Amino acid sequence: MALLIVDAQERLAAAMPAADLAACQRNILVLVELARRLGIPIVASEQYPKGLGPTVPALREALDGAAPLRVEKIEFACTDAPAFRDIAARLDRPQWVVTGMETHVCVYQTARGLAAGGARVHVPADAVVSRSPANMRIGLDLIERTGAVVTSTETVVFDVLRRAGSDDFRALSKLVK
Repeated sequence: MALLIVDAQERLAAAMPAADLAACQRNILVLVELARRLGIPIVASEQYPKGLGPTVPALREALDGAAPLRVEKIEFACTDAPAFRDIAARLDRPQWVVTGMETHVCVYQTARGLAAGGARVHVPADAVVSRSPANMRIGLDLIERTGAVVTSTETVVFDVLRRAGSDDFRALSKLVK
């Protein structure tokens, strides 16, 4: 499994509904902590960072401690970016958890590309965001049509952990409450 954070960037974030953005960021941070604790690779993309700015500060700080693989791109789908294709080939992961901005554009197109390449794709609906609720719904519907699984952060966390009683369970269960 690998975690992909798509274009969670400052100028995109500024256009998102505040409550939706806060929930999305919080849940991406939970997934970053899951990945960090369990040694799951993290890939973070930035869409034209010169124009859209860097990854939002809270995620940038968390990612700095998790040593993610970074991709700068101009393509909407990460899977169309040569740098991402190289990383994905090196990682050779059959399953991806995809998060980020915007659900109906870059997240959708990336999920579609990963699924078309044979990957099992999971998109936590609470770890993605769009500027409008209508586009969010459309994006999640389109993602499901690719064969990806629309899920939640908590479902991903407990599915990966598989059992209670560990230090990882205790730490992560506090984060999802």
